[in-house]
Amino acid sequence: MDTDPTRPGPLDITFEATLVRSDADGGWTYVVWPESAAVFGTRGLVKVTGTVDGAPLRTSFMALGDGRHKLPVTAATVAATGKAVGDVVEVHLTERR
Repeated sequence: MDTDPTRPGPLDITFEATLVRSDADGGWTYVVWPESAAVFGTRGLVKVTGTVDGAPLRTSFMALGDGRHKLPVTAATVAATGKAVGDVVEVHLTERR
């Protein structure tokens, strides 16, 4: 598959990351991918589709302000993986929207 991650279209990118929860009240659970800005060619918002440990994912990478992005993972997706904050998950990105 010929893909260009800097443009919308199909992707085939897999990485592992640790589930993290924000310390803020009602804080989100997310993963951080240090290579995201370099791969996507932007420090801005990047909409993606894929899976987390096989559970469907449709969300957006959000800039952290330090050249990295966080990828929010909903509580339902975390529950579907059987994992918890602090556990490592496999993220497979299949589309940049």
